[in-house]
Amino acid sequence: MNITLDKNDEQLTGLLTVNLTEADYAPAVEKQIKEYTKRAQVKGFRPGMVPVGMVRKMYGKGIMGEEINKMLGKAVDSYIKENNVKLLGEPLPVPSEVNFDTDKDFAFQFELGLLPDFELPADLTVERHQVSLDDETLAQTNEQIARQYGETTNPEVSEAGDYLFGKLKKAGEEGEGRTILLPIGKVTGDPAQFIGKKGGDVITFDLKAAFSNDAASISNVTGLSKTEAEEATGDYEFSVEKVNRTAAPEMNQELFDKVFGPEAVSSQEEFDAKVRETIQSNYDRESDGAMNNSIVEQLVEKTSIKVPTEFFKKWLVRANEGKLTAEKVEEHYADYEKELKWSMIRNKVVEEAGLKVSNDEIVDRTLDKIMGQFNMPNMPDEMRESMRNYANEYLKQENGKNYVSEYEAILAEKVLENLRGKVVVTDKPVTAEEFRTLHS
Repeated sequence: MNITLDKNDEQLTGLLTVNLTEADYAPAVEKQIKEYTKRAQVKGFRPGMVPVGMVRKMYGKGIMGEEINKMLGKAVDSYIKENNVKLLGEPLPVPSEVNFDTDKDFAFQFELGLLPDFELPADLTVERHQVSLDDETLAQTNEQIARQYGETTNPEVSEAGDYLFGKLKKAGEEGEGRTILLPIGKVTGDPAQFIGKKGGDVITFDLKAAFSNDAASISNVTGLSKTEAEEATGDYEFSVEKVNRTAAPEMNQELFDKVFGPEAVSSQEEFDAKVRETIQSNYDRESDGAMNNSIVEQLVEKTSIKVPTEFFKKWLVRANEGKLTAEKVEEHYADYEKELKWSMIRNKVVEEAGLKVSNDEIVDRTLDKIMGQFNMPNMPDEMRESMRNYANEYLKQENGKNYVSEYEAILAEKVLENLRGKVVVTDKPVTAEEFRTLHS
């Protein structure tokens, strides 16, 4: 057997040629033919007594094809590993005419996409939004708590501060429209047009004027996308189905325990502080996520990586046969290339930093998720250990897909943690409202 690789450094491709002679595959073929004679069932012969020559004549070509394919797969894999050839995807077989009846020696070729070496930029700077809470954000959260835990009634006629439940649609459009809960207190234009209404009433109003042309507010109330909210001009019709009124819950230990768990807080001062702490924690987490996205985007944009474009397109179609056409690949190629570049960057960080994920980390992360679902983040050690078997069974499900998913998630976090240590992070103070606008 002889294997050669002809590289095209300009296009980052290679042509791998595997030359097989009869001496390479004949021993394996003969061994399999003898194995077949033990199992073959041919009319007129007892099991195991079929002549070798007959088996060779009946099954020899198929056996030779199978053994050559096995040999090719092992040979190509071994060559790539031994020569440390960095591949994009998998080798693509080059179609060729093969005649197992007459040919004794064969030459098989595989097209390779080669991944280049590259360096990460050394002067990367990213912004992290440092969110400060404003009174409006705190008021909104307290309002949500009141609505969730307060006593709700359905009065006949609406007043200021009530919520109207019903259907909203563009004036003149067919159909019922979309179901929304319209907070009268959020109407900044003319709230009076929503007061004194009852189930069955239809209110015609200018949607933009009602919310002072604020697309973010329109989006929050109606569920329209921000783009749709910006384009929501003219009159809309709101068909009132019922009025909702919520009385604020009493600030007592019962409420504190409902919101934060038993005895987590014991006074209104502690409750208010815990609300603020929880909101701040949520914004900090979102800010970190946005910063991570920025790191990924900038690395992909600023890292100079040459890609074997034509091979990559061809490989995408072959690897997703029946699901992805050449036309679709062309249409979305920029996105595929970004994903490829990020994958290469991530793998480089993993290799250079020696990042690993242990089985204990995967199981512990799964246990944390399970405990979170049961709202028991501080479960006693004995109970936690008793749940490990449950976690292990979950990770084995779907042929190990859950295990791989957790592995990839933990590894991605470690990669980003490593990268954060290599970039310059600048804090930019923003209000919660500004942050929501930036990331809506």
